[in-house]
Amino acid sequence: MAKDEAILVEGLRKEYGDKQALSGLDLAVPRGTVQGLLGPNGAGKTTAVRILSTLLRPTAGRALVAGYDVATHPDEVRRRIGLLGQHAAVDEELSGRQNLEMFGRLYHLGARRAAQRADELLERFGLGDTGRKAVGKYSGGMRRRLDLAASLIGGERGSGGRESGERADDGALILFLDEPTTGLDPRGRNEVWDAVRALVGGGTTVLLTTQYLEEADQLADAITVIDGGRAVAEGTADQLKAGLGADRIDVVVRDAARLEAAASVVGMAARSGSVERDRDRRSVSAPVGDRMAALAETVRALEAAGIEAEDIALRRPTLDEVFLHLTEETGARKEAAV
Repeated sequence: MAKDEAILVEGLRKEYGDKQALSGLDLAVPRGTVQGLLGPNGAGKTTAVRILSTLLRPTAGRALVAGYDVATHPDEVRRRIGLLGQHAAVDEELSGRQNLEMFGRLYHLGARRAAQRADELLERFGLGDTGRKAVGKYSGGMRRRLDLAASLIGGERGSGGRESGERADDGALILFLDEPTTGLDPRGRNEVWDAVRALVGGGTTVLLTTQYLEEADQLADAITVIDGGRAVAEGTADQLKAGLGADRIDVVVRDAARLEAAASVVGMAARSGSVERDRDRRSVSAPVGDRMAALAETVRALEAAGIEAEDIALRRPTLDEVFLHLTEETGARKEAAV
């Protein structure tokens, strides 16, 4: 395992009878980064997280977390990780501070150290002034920030430092976030994103599974798209978008009856035979080479044709489009193989 890798996965497989949840997953996550893991339902994202966090044993392959094999040294792995699942794990009847103290005691911290860690984490996640309030009165974003705090309480070294004989990198924390903002409103989602950014700024490594493409775009330094239990693409968000093709020009027409005429104009101006139409949105979209020249030509051509546009915009392909393209491609290959 390279010294700068927090997670290394090679040929990871997980089988349930005849069903393959993972079919040879490879993954390498550098320390101090956010790695996005994207895929449709059933792609194997949660299975991968459960194996890496020692909750499942792999059928085959190798997975190292913080330099330790998850199958042969699960206790060492658990000391260095935090896990935040899709559902809140805190007790709504208890206060935020009481929840964190309880988790601290479950991790075998003494009463004084558990209380100290609770106060440290409440402050870190902006919950210091609400620590004595019952969690049932927290907003959704506050609850998830408290969940994040709870996930850190046993996997991170405190102020006491390293124990004698520990390796120099033993204090590094690796955090697994399995769809952490599911069900949150935009404000709550932004609160969790800010908390994750602060953690990574402090050296934490994050493996993030999500179905919110915007979430991966906002947080991930690199993204791996998995489908059918294996990686089908990887790179930064910009690299994945660039791999889908050129920039696009989008035009929304005021009169839906002029949509076909607008499609013809946009196709000519963009010099593209691939024009997409969305009748519900009264929009047409086409890939472009020289973006600024295509924009100017489109505006002139629409005006000359007497077509009134409500909106004209240049944009890069979205991560949603990348995701749909890659997973549809994988599905088509599977059907062809049948």
